[in-house]
Amino acid sequence: MDATSEMTAAMWKPGRMDEAYFYELPPVRALLFDLGGVVINFDFGRAFQLWASRAGCDPRLIAERFCLDDSYEQHERGEIPGSSYFAALRHSLGIDISDDDFIAGWNDVYLGPVPGMSEVLSVAQRHLPLFAFTNSNPTHKSAWEILYANELRPFQQIFVSSDLGFRKPDPEAFYLVARRMGFEPGEVLFFDDTPGNVDGARTAGMQSVLVGSMRDVRRALSRIGLEVEA
Repeated sequence: MDATSEMTAAMWKPGRMDEAYFYELPPVRALLFDLGGVVINFDFGRAFQLWASRAGCDPRLIAERFCLDDSYEQHERGEIPGSSYFAALRHSLGIDISDDDFIAGWNDVYLGPVPGMSEVLSVAQRHLPLFAFTNSNPTHKSAWEILYANELRPFQQIFVSSDLGFRKPDPEAFYLVARRMGFEPGEVLFFDDTPGNVDGARTAGMQSVLVGSMRDVRRALSRIGLEVEA
């Protein structure tokens, strides 16, 4: 690992926030949360298991072949419908299952709310407006917005990549979300569990936290004066 790589690895250690960077920015006026991995737990392995059972193959084969390719990103930007993405999946995974089979697996990935997050959101919403921004697609959205309606209620608005036409980590996605929130990027504190997304948000000027656990969220909120008990 070279010096640049070591610096990058240190910068994106979960929960780490550069003190000077954090305090030189404007006061936080709104909170923005990723959904998958931050508010809602998920496991893509569950989709692989179901697809494999329908295709009559080893789920390890699907796990090895699955990737976030161009068609995946196009689907999350709303550029192609689910049927086109599933056709691309048949080719890349080398399996022949129906759209309904893909949907069944796709929507079986959710494990439930991240423990402790509902309490954090309940406290935070009393002090600051809450928003969410997720890379998602219409198929997934139709599932999580019903399954987790109660958990998502604290958010004033949920921005979905397939509705916006932009996805994380594109800085343009964060500029657009900030405008629609009604705040300057620097007034927004963003939480995500993916280093690249945190990097994209910072490039757009947002204050950002890489989430590895609920402790990281509570610590960041404490720094702006919001105390949430564990």
